[in-house]
Amino acid sequence: MKKLTNYAVSLFVIVIVLLLIIPLSPFLLDVFIVINISISLIILLVSMNIREPLEFSIFPSLLLITTLFRLGINVSSTRNILMNQGEAGQVIKSFGTFVLQGNAIVGFIIFIIIVLVQFIVITKGAERVSEVAARFTLDAMPGKQMAIDADLSSGLIDETAARTRREKIQREADFYGAMDGATKIVKGDSIMSIIITAINLIGGTAMGMVMSDMSFTEVLSVYSIATIGDGLVSQIPALLISTATGMIVTRAVSEGSLNDDVSKQFTAQPQAIMMTGGIMLVLLLVPGMPKFQMLLLGGGLIAAGYFLNRKTKEAAQQEAAAVAGAVVEEQKKTADEGEYFKDINNVYSMIGVDPIEMEFGYSLIPLVDESSGGKMINRIVIFRRQYAQEMGVVIPSISLRDSSSLNTNQYVIKIKGEEVAGGEILVDYYLALEPAEPTGEVDGIETIEPAYGIPSKWILPENKEMAEIYGYTVIDPLSVMITHLSETIKQHAYEVINRQEVMHLLENVRKTTPELVDEVFPGIISYGNFQKILVNLVKEGIPVKDMETILETVADVGATVKDITQITESIRIALKRTITRKFCQGGQMRVLTLDAELEKVIVTSLTKGEQGVYTALSPDTMQSLISQVGEGIKKFNDLSQDVVILTSQVIRIYLYRLLEQFYPNVYVLSFQEIANNVQIQSIGNIAL
Repeated sequence: MKKLTNYAVSLFVIVIVLLLIIPLSPFLLDVFIVINISISLIILLVSMNIREPLEFSIFPSLLLITTLFRLGINVSSTRNILMNQGEAGQVIKSFGTFVLQGNAIVGFIIFIIIVLVQFIVITKGAERVSEVAARFTLDAMPGKQMAIDADLSSGLIDETAARTRREKIQREADFYGAMDGATKIVKGDSIMSIIITAINLIGGTAMGMVMSDMSFTEVLSVYSIATIGDGLVSQIPALLISTATGMIVTRAVSEGSLNDDVSKQFTAQPQAIMMTGGIMLVLLLVPGMPKFQMLLLGGGLIAAGYFLNRKTKEAAQQEAAAVAGAVVEEQKKTADEGEYFKDINNVYSMIGVDPIEMEFGYSLIPLVDESSGGKMINRIVIFRRQYAQEMGVVIPSISLRDSSSLNTNQYVIKIKGEEVAGGEILVDYYLALEPAEPTGEVDGIETIEPAYGIPSKWILPENKEMAEIYGYTVIDPLSVMITHLSETIKQHAYEVINRQEVMHLLENVRKTTPELVDEVFPGIISYGNFQKILVNLVKEGIPVKDMETILETVADVGATVKDITQITESIRIALKRTITRKFCQGGQMRVLTLDAELEKVIVTSLTKGEQGVYTALSPDTMQSLISQVGEGIKKFNDLSQDVVILTSQVIRIYLYRLLEQFYPNVYVLSFQEIANNVQIQSIGNIAL
């Protein structure tokens, strides 16, 4: 039985093909006609209740099968009409008799109208929508792929989610491409139905006159009933399928099923319903209008609009009451807090600060609140895991709280209680990042992308597809906020590496190599100095997940060298493969280099003071160096690589300290920190 079920569709297709060859009795023909109508109704109802087209991805294939099934029934019914003097089953006879109502001319006119409505209005419209949807979907694929790659690289999604989204985009393109071809099948089916109807009428009338003793009037009556009945049992399922086709290809911006969308969007406008009812009543003044019908319809619309309007006001009053209750609860809470803080020991609980916290306005709460469907916490968890795998540092818990001091669309990011970044989000819009050369303009609100400072626009959801076609990278509001948060955390991650985090990292190493940890601590280096080393590495973007190599280097170098800077430089050389992997692209590293004379000037300018060694360059040399680095950074704009300056080991750390206050996103590496198997390409030279 299970095997039979698995091959049910294949067997059904074989039966359809046999319909084109094997004659059917009127009884079996009735059975197949009823099945055809039932399948068409099921397809239409399914297409109205899906939320997105891919939920009914088999529709193009189903369209081909049902069309072939319908044509097979047409062939069998035509054979019966021509061979059995118009006798083709009860269904066809009933439809023909009901439509004709004893008047062949009126019946034919009604039938022709039905055929033309399906062919010209529904089929042609669905065909056009399918063509446009297929073209727009294919044109938008590069932009969607870029958006996925951007989310993946920024840590907003993992590789599995990215693969799923790519597969969905590919399935959408395949689906709309298949729908574009499938609508041609519907169009051909409509044309074929008209041809078969003409054959049935002309051929049946001719055969009736030649092969029977009926009069011309009787022949015309018999074959017109059979022809129109056959045409209707064919056109009604075709009309249902064509309508389902239009339903599927036009559901691009729906949020639920068609029933849900219609009820929500119509009932949200009670004023429009009442105004329509009033206009209907005004039309009663036009002479000759049907008074009862117009009065009934107008009164019904006004009553429905009034009921919906009252219901909307009641919902608003309930919401206001809930807000008022919250205010009273807050006042009560404030009074309780007053009693609580009378005890001075309870005041100390307010002094501490969170390592990382994010505050946001009222409008952004749905993006964060899990009970409202917010996914921000899940995205933060994904970012924390990816950053730990990449850098070897675990980001502490991030405090999320709403703030009445912010505008409704604003958010701020704080590190240790102080604001370091912020932005503004329009929840009901999408952010479109402007490409270098857009192929068209999209209407929107001009803004700057908060994480990378890219010129952007806030666009309406209905403009999303067009923006992607024009080359814009379109990002949803939550992704904008998460990207800004993740980039801010990466820039300040070294600030949250405290002693507790260092102890956690060392305990993790102790599980595998306890002897190494015992050798280094506390004999060779203190926990505080080791914390400074990790901070120095993470601050310059160097992963510290290879903790064994770091500790072994400290054990080897720290016995004779006590300077933290020199130990850090030795660790960087030991981590050359890690550094090379981070900054290398496809076996090649593009860098800015320093002229030998400039390096000599920097070396001679090194001065030792109370705070350690620092550079004391002349103002002219400093200005020239900063300007040339700024020009060199522009050469990296079109490259998918961080800005890297390559210099000698002697001045690397001092050059970095000099440049970080002007260009915090520039990385300074030494030749000793680059693996030998990498091709280094200099794209600029900085000289005196």
